[in-house]
Amino acid sequence: RLHLVTWNVGTASPPPDVTSLLQLNSLGPTMDMYVIGLQEVNSRITNFLSDLAFDDPWSIFFMTVLSPLGYIKLSSVRMQGLLLLVFVKHVHLPFIRDVRTHYIRTGLYGYWGNKGGVTVRMSLYGHTICFMNCHLPAHMENTEQRLDDFEKILEMQFEEESIPSTLDHDVLFWFGDLNFRIADYGIHFVRESINNKRYNLLWEKDQLNMAKKKEAFLQDFIEGPLQFKPTYKFDLYSDVYDTSEKKRKPAWTDRILWRVKNLCQHASKEGEFSEEEQTISVTLNNYISHMSYGISDHKPVTGTFGLELKPLLLDPLVTLNPEGEWSAEHDVLISYSAVPEFPSSAWDWIGLFKVSFRHANDYVTYAWVEDDEFSSNKDSKQVYMSAAEIPDTGGEFLLGYYSNNMQSIVGISQPFQIQPNRTLIDKDLTQEETSWMQKPDNLASHDEF
Repeated sequence: RLHLVTWNVGTASPPPDVTSLLQLNSLGPTMDMYVIGLQEVNSRITNFLSDLAFDDPWSIFFMTVLSPLGYIKLSSVRMQGLLLLVFVKHVHLPFIRDVRTHYIRTGLYGYWGNKGGVTVRMSLYGHTICFMNCHLPAHMENTEQRLDDFEKILEMQFEEESIPSTLDHDVLFWFGDLNFRIADYGIHFVRESINNKRYNLLWEKDQLNMAKKKEAFLQDFIEGPLQFKPTYKFDLYSDVYDTSEKKRKPAWTDRILWRVKNLCQHASKEGEFSEEEQTISVTLNNYISHMSYGISDHKPVTGTFGLELKPLLLDPLVTLNPEGEWSAEHDVLISYSAVPEFPSSAWDWIGLFKVSFRHANDYVTYAWVEDDEFSSNKDSKQVYMSAAEIPDTGGEFLLGYYSNNMQSIVGISQPFQIQPNRTLIDKDLTQEETSWMQKPDNLASHDEF
């Protein structure tokens, strides 16, 4: 289950609550993956430079919401105002490989990153998936420029030769502030149609719908029905369309589309397509806007999808476990084994993580798989971790094997308990008691005042 968000946040700070945006109160099964594409994240020079060194406020905000629920930030990519975040449940980490990011500028002839696309791609259970967050040129008359820019973004190549081109991925999701407008109709007709919920009257004049009928490179993209109000342009903190002097005509600028490669190949052939051949299918369960969010002049749009995958990968590359009972009072051992074809590196490491860790670098401590090796045989290896590195308070943790070649965690243990260091805890309690007993002597009595 995949939940995809696109939102032009208009340089605003995160809202107080995103429960409905992320459907966290949904009665159905929880999501396996969240993909969040933002446009117009505050990118003033001072903000941008500080965000390069640290996570930006939006990334921190979503990590704070999702990490306690068992999601980690798998990847992120930012190009000035464009930000793309991918979060996944721990259980899927060993089956996600070859995570790569890319971005391409199209604004001001490619010199300025205010428009363009940011991309995250991966192999998920052996299937190639690509997510592309775009911000295309604005204004009614720039349809051709929007199409030209998107075609340029589609032609982007990843640096590694082994990574397929964008259109060669099994599934490609395309979303963002695509800025397509409603042509021909006047503002009064558009607003009346919206007020009467007769959105279908506007669909045939939506510039993206019109382009999909003419442009070959768009025809394989699928979109759910636009059964929600146009998401642009609203007065801030309201559900009232633009009352400024410009009175912008409402439009469905914020969109989510997808493309399944197998279906495209099948469409170009004759004959029926057997279900046995189809190893991946995408089902749209929900395509809606969220009117309650008013921090910008756009309303966020979400798509909830079911991805049905025939797993091409069934076993994790690395299996790892804590040896024996772990305690903060003594050194410990980690045992792990890798499949024969695993491309290990001297730069691989095993991290000790809190169960609610936020991303791959959010470890408590780590051990190098080569430098800290304790023993080795043909079936498994053991790595040593010093007691000095383990939190004295103990708690619930898990182990993750980070592959330098694959730039991702490729093995993860079940959660386990670390016993606290009783010696230090007893010592702290003794110190507290001592200081408490000494306090009355240090305080002046009422008589002395």
